[in-house]
Amino acid sequence: MRLRLRMSTAIMAVTVLGFWPRLGHAASCTTQGELQPQDRNALTAAGGRLAGAVLNQDYGALQGALLPSEASEWQGIRDSVELGAPAVKGGQIQLRNVYLLDASGAAATATTQFFCSNTSGSMTVTMTMPALPPGRYAVILADAVGAQLAGQVGIILAWDPTGATPSWKLAGLSVRQGTFDGHDGIWYWTRARELARDSQPWSAWFSYDAARYLLLPVDFLSSPNLEKLVQEQGQVQNSPQNVFPYTLQEGDRTWKIDAVQLDGSLREPDLAVLYESTGVTDPAAVRTEAGAVLSALLKAQPGLRQNFHGLWAIAMKDGKRSPVIELPMAQIP
Repeated sequence: MRLRLRMSTAIMAVTVLGFWPRLGHAASCTTQGELQPQDRNALTAAGGRLAGAVLNQDYGALQGALLPSEASEWQGIRDSVELGAPAVKGGQIQLRNVYLLDASGAAATATTQFFCSNTSGSMTVTMTMPALPPGRYAVILADAVGAQLAGQVGIILAWDPTGATPSWKLAGLSVRQGTFDGHDGIWYWTRARELARDSQPWSAWFSYDAARYLLLPVDFLSSPNLEKLVQEQGQVQNSPQNVFPYTLQEGDRTWKIDAVQLDGSLREPDLAVLYESTGVTDPAAVRTEAGAVLSALLKAQPGLRQNFHGLWAIAMKDGKRSPVIELPMAQIP
């Protein structure tokens, strides 16, 4: 079972209904307000304890709570906590949402969708879990209130009936900041709308990506608000949505860019540029080529310079990705 949530160097799209094959249907979700007291108490206690361990970098407590079948994934979880430390530093853990997911009636491992409605049924959050074994799970979202980067924590728990004392165990973990340069996801959403109206489609598109990245610590959850964001983003005219591979001509050189993606790995709103390398291997030549590609992109899309921190150059050759360099906008000619 592979439920681990890892820190990502590039944003992943929010799950859209219908994109996953072989959806499992023997599943139910109970939101926090509908939980039985004993379930609510157990999950909030476990979630608070593990989120606190993330805040305090308590690797012993996290590893001790790990689901046995996820033991091979420990290093990835540890890396997520270590990389996410600056996002939660100085904060106090406050639980945001608790969801109890029951897929114990499923016949086999399958992509499973959970529909989590509030008490009145006026709002439904959808979670799509790929390759989920039958069982009971919980998703807990927490905030590091007061942290400079407004850190967020997403935790997946799995019910482990084995052992002397059946209990909730850690099955997945994600840590993500909630702001870039002091601006949260709502700010970037508003900014995206402004840029779309100002005929800056590329900057608008990636500002929508930034908004989505900052609003939640996990990528498998969709809500009415996020669906609205995705719909708005899809309506941006002349966006980069369908332009790749994107060819740039500069003098006698032609560059092919395979993708551009939001990248928050340095806790700044960067863009990762995946381009087809000519195959140069000398380190100086590799950096020169990367700089030329980034410069050509900014000349073609100058609005990106004013709206994002910098660009990552990631060379592609024979299907292999090789990160080359990250440059702030001011250092790209």
